[in-house]
Amino acid sequence: MKPLDLKNVNIEKIDIKKEYSKASKDPIFNKITSKLKMSDDVLCNYTSMLETSCQEYHNCMECTALATCQNRIKGHVFMPNNIEGNLVFEYRGCKYFDKMRKNSKYLEKITYFNIPKALQEASISKIHKTDKKRFEAILWVNNFYNNYKEGKTSKGLYLHGNFGCGKSYIITALLNDLAHDGYKSAAIFWPEFVRKTFDDDFQSMYEEIKNIPLLLIDDIGAEYNTPWGRDEVLCPLLQHRMDENLPTFFTSNLNLEQLEEHLANSKSGIDSLKAARIIARIKQLSEPLEMISKNLRN
Repeated sequence: MKPLDLKNVNIEKIDIKKEYSKASKDPIFNKITSKLKMSDDVLCNYTSMLETSCQEYHNCMECTALATCQNRIKGHVFMPNNIEGNLVFEYRGCKYFDKMRKNSKYLEKITYFNIPKALQEASISKIHKTDKKRFEAILWVNNFYNNYKEGKTSKGLYLHGNFGCGKSYIITALLNDLAHDGYKSAAIFWPEFVRKTFDDDFQSMYEEIKNIPLLLIDDIGAEYNTPWGRDEVLCPLLQHRMDENLPTFFTSNLNLEQLEEHLANSKSGIDSLKAARIIARIKQLSEPLEMISKNLRN
């Protein structure tokens, strides 16, 4: 066995102590190490890692937003911790990361299917209120929000009107705000949802939206109408939610009379009776409200 070179070992220890002494001239380095309540003899063995912590802490002090984070893991800082006398390094979330996580926690309570990102971030407080033609719809969702939080259940809303007037935003804002308060909901873009009926994961999604406490069926009437989609997907869904008294919301460019005509016509012919059955269930589940306003997408 090759004998240990004690001279080289001592030189290495001296070099480590020099590096530690040099690093200790930084106030931030001292601030970090002093909180650990560990001896310099122990800490000097971790000089390099402590310097990394110091640099990342410096970065955090100068950071103004999560997007400008300069650390190795965005939104986190590499910091030491004294755990029962052992020095352990870990990544801790910064204030911007913690704020983002807090603000997005509501996403655990709401399911989206093909709903745009802008709607996923909608909030009642952000709804444009300059157009008086939107006031009735805004008042309605405000009242529903307050009543629902007090345990008062009521019908949902069938909100119809011109293209781009903000129907989807208003209803999704309501569901998002309730999700922030811990209430479960789902928002589905109906034309795309009904097109996926034969996908492998459709049944599990279908069962979820059948039983979700709050549901938005967005843009009903814009789908390609088929007897299967109408009679085997939509009708049982509405019947179940009606039986269980689950608030259901709809948005559409069509009023109920126009929607009934749309649902009656398919490639297989005209079936007014089955369309009427759908409309009867929508009326049982929701209150119709027209909103004609300027196109906000222009």
